Amino acid sequence: MRRLLVILLVLGGIAIAAALLIPMLLTPENWRGEIERRASEQLGREVSIGGDIGLSILPAIQISAGDVSIGNADGFGEEAFAELSELRLGLALWPLFSNRVEVSEFVLVDPVIRLRQNARGNNWTFASADAPAPPPSDDNGGFRQPGALPIDGTFSNIRIENGAVSFSDGTETWEVSQLNISLQATDLDRDARLNGSFVLRGETISLNAGLGGLRPFMEGRQTPLTLEVRSAPLNMSFDGNALESGTFDLAGDASVEADIPGLARLAGEPLPPGSALRSAAASGRFTSIPGEMRFESARLRLDEVTATGGLTVRTGGERPFLTGQLVIPRLDLNPYMPEEEAGTAPSGGQSEWSTEEIDLAALRLVDADLRLSAGRLIFGDVEVTEADVRAQLTNGRLVADLSRFTLYGGSGSGQLVVNARGATPSYTLNARLQGLQTQPFLSAAADFSALRGLGNFTIDLTSSGASTAAIMRSLSGNGNLRLADGAIEGFNLARILRGVQTAITTRQLPQGFGPEEETDFSELGGSFTIRNGVLSNSDLSMLSPLLRVTGAGEFNLVEQSVDYRISPRAVASLAGQGGTPELNGIAVPVRIRGNFGNPSFSVDFEAVARELATGQARGLLDRILPGQRQGESEEEQEQSQPTPADLLRGLLDRQRRSGNDGND
Repeated sequence: MRRLLVILLVLGGIAIAAALLIPMLLTPENWRGEIERRASEQLGREVSIGGDIGLSILPAIQISAGDVSIGNADGFGEEAFAELSELRLGLALWPLFSNRVEVSEFVLVDPVIRLRQNARGNNWTFASADAPAPPPSDDNGGFRQPGALPIDGTFSNIRIENGAVSFSDGTETWEVSQLNISLQATDLDRDARLNGSFVLRGETISLNAGLGGLRPFMEGRQTPLTLEVRSAPLNMSFDGNALESGTFDLAGDASVEADIPGLARLAGEPLPPGSALRSAAASGRFTSIPGEMRFESARLRLDEVTATGGLTVRTGGERPFLTGQLVIPRLDLNPYMPEEEAGTAPSGGQSEWSTEEIDLAALRLVDADLRLSAGRLIFGDVEVTEADVRAQLTNGRLVADLSRFTLYGGSGSGQLVVNARGATPSYTLNARLQGLQTQPFLSAAADFSALRGLGNFTIDLTSSGASTAAIMRSLSGNGNLRLADGAIEGFNLARILRGVQTAITTRQLPQGFGPEEETDFSELGGSFTIRNGVLSNSDLSMLSPLLRVTGAGEFNLVEQSVDYRISPRAVASLAGQGGTPELNGIAVPVRIRGNFGNPSFSVDFEAVARELATGQARGLLDRILPGQRQGESEEEQEQSQPTPADLLRGLLDRQRRSGNDGND
């Protein structure tokens, strides 16, 4: 027994001596070259250690190295792929004998990592010099696989201190600085926490994440996951699960709040000056699988615009593809349209069309197929209600089909196409409306309020241009209008006709013009064409109990001016209205000129005098030839012209009747 005790004491002494002497005999400085060589072989890159190397075994393994550098891949320049001022590793010794890893410290101090990508590939894919080619990728595989974490242990005090990461692919460059990260995982099967912060383009971003276990996550099992990102331009949160899969699939409740100008700067794509975009927010049920993200039961907000519904984003194509269905109570587009330029109002108080370029770059960022239901859609002063829209966006070309909408009491349908694929955007609009209240619509759309009535309206327009002014200058198309039971404000045609004979003598406008005057009609209609922003009409027809009115002329939408001629004609006696029978059938041309807000009126007195003289001559013929014109309609009497034989026959008949009367 004593001999056995002596042997044990000797062995113990040898072990203690070994623990004390081996670190001194096997100094890492003696191994520097071998460590660099082995590390270079494993990474396939040149590894150098320029600082001190430290190693101790008892009571725990402690390894340190200073001024470590990992070379870059061929074709990516001479600058090192990664550098760090210090590396420290602390590892419990005795648990290693039971296949348990207990890391007490793993710290990277001042690491600098340079990620580069070009046509040849990237510099962050490592392979040893003699490593075989990697196997073909498995479409069903991923980094989360059973057995991916076969060890047991704890990971404490895993840190990156004051790190920096940069990325460049020749077109895009970004750099993260002041990177500080801490990972705690006291049990691989239980909660792990990650905390950190970094600076990107001048913005400090902090993040906190919780995982229900590193082992179940790495082995592809469903694992609880929480994530919070906080910064001035962007706040995000997620509370859900990493799903059972080989890839990083997620499902849970998510929310996002963003300051859009700040987020654009953070992404390296600042918004143009004067952009109206301010903030956005979203919340709902979020699901992410490879190539697809879904937002269901979502509540969305863009500035003052809110919406509910669902969205799906599919990636993998040339652009993200967005699909979904949204309900929008109120969509006001005015804040996102160019502002009217100051000091450009012509006479009458109207503002000229803006020459500021309309930014359509957003149409080229994504493709989409969205179905939208808007309670109120506001564009300029025009307000559309109960609009159902299908918006299809493909490579910068937007097709918006309005299957149903209500506009100032009328219902209709239409299609709007905005094509931003070329250097100059183009536009197409067609619409059909029934039961439209004309006055509020024209007042809102063109600042023209002199026409009211209930009617039907069709229009087909095309245009192109980068600004509102350019769009109006190139506007072309056609349409027609049919109104019932309305009025034209600004003049009373019946009153004008009653005073026109006196006006011929005085050469002054007859009474009947003024903002309080109006001409009622039972029907009004006509067609029009638009060419280079000028609307032309030549077939206006208006019916009222006393009048028939025709009209023709132009509305210059570019200059917002009118030059139009209407010709009212009395078709019933105005004698009881204060007029004279001679006015029946007489046309009184009235010319309307000026800008939309303040037009002027004038009467063509020469034409009226000629018409009146012709009417008086016809009255004389009626007395001369009463039998000749009996039974003819008014239109037939206007068109019929007596021949010399008719005149002679009439005179002889009158003389014969006079002679017979004398004989009697």
